[in-house]
Amino acid sequence: MALKLFSRKKSKPRTPRKEWSEPTPSGAEDFQPSPKNSVSEDPLLCLAQQQRDCVLLRDPSRWASHAEGAKIVSEAKDRLEQMMALVPAGSVTMNQTLSDQPGAPEEEIAVTPFLLDVHTVTNERYQQFVDAAGYDELDCWPEEIWPHLIELKDQTGQPAPRFWRDGRYHAPLAQHPVVGISWYEAQAYALWIGQRLPTEAEWQMSASWHIRSSTDIMRRFPWGDAMDMTKCNVWSSHKKATVPVSEYEEGAAPNQVRQLVGNVWEWTDTEYNIADDEGRPIVGEMPMHVVRGGAFDTYFECQTTTSFRTGQLALARPHNTGFRCAIDLDQATWMNGE
Repeated sequence: MALKLFSRKKSKPRTPRKEWSEPTPSGAEDFQPSPKNSVSEDPLLCLAQQQRDCVLLRDPSRWASHAEGAKIVSEAKDRLEQMMALVPAGSVTMNQTLSDQPGAPEEEIAVTPFLLDVHTVTNERYQQFVDAAGYDELDCWPEEIWPHLIELKDQTGQPAPRFWRDGRYHAPLAQHPVVGISWYEAQAYALWIGQRLPTEAEWQMSASWHIRSSTDIMRRFPWGDAMDMTKCNVWSSHKKATVPVSEYEEGAAPNQVRQLVGNVWEWTDTEYNIADDEGRPIVGEMPMHVVRGGAFDTYFECQTTTSFRTGQLALARPHNTGFRCAIDLDQATWMNGE
């Protein structure tokens, strides 16, 4: 049960502040709130409706006596098979300084196999977390962030991503990546659905596909070594906004994970630690986490490669940063027929 240590003062709806607002696909100026969907009071049906399939499948035997248990468990397994892809074992090489010139310090990191979401988390999926009062589920948030939870509001003062209104997303953007969320919000959602954020090394492995083989091939982009603006949504693609997460199939990695480059930067579970060219640590005033992949408004090609490293303040809620979730293979019990 959620523990509401902090209360939010309820106020009358007010006119939203004039902030950056992502253009809608239809070009409409009026905000169209997403529909409100009710969820069942039945625990199993509720988990299925919220797409918390990893939580649902942690102990399938729990639902053995449920009238629809076998059917719903099977459907949850099928959804995860479609929504996640296997990333094989490999290794990545990461620059340790701001300069990536030849000869700069690097670190090679081994990556074990894991599962990664094929798409970034959409507004529609994140709405389930908001509707379930996820911002009050303190088990999903580190204790040090609790005093800041009342600051994570939308444009009307409701607990939700920054650019939403009245706790709802703009309906035409249902299948677009959720943006305006901090690292803490991304992490909380991942925990809520029974998953986690990928590490920086895992993200790079997914995009560069540097698998353990005699060929020792590492891709500069998920589709190959040359930039192709028809395969990703960056500044030069002239979209000027996010697109649905299902687009750019031709730019997917070999395992069909899409939009690892472009559309939105992606939060990872790794703190952003970097040094200057003399090896002295660069320390910020506030915690930072790594973001990867570039976004629809990323101008420089070098910032969209599979090896480019940068970070964001963990509490930042930018208009161009989203996330996708991962899970360890040993937790993916449905793959072993359990």
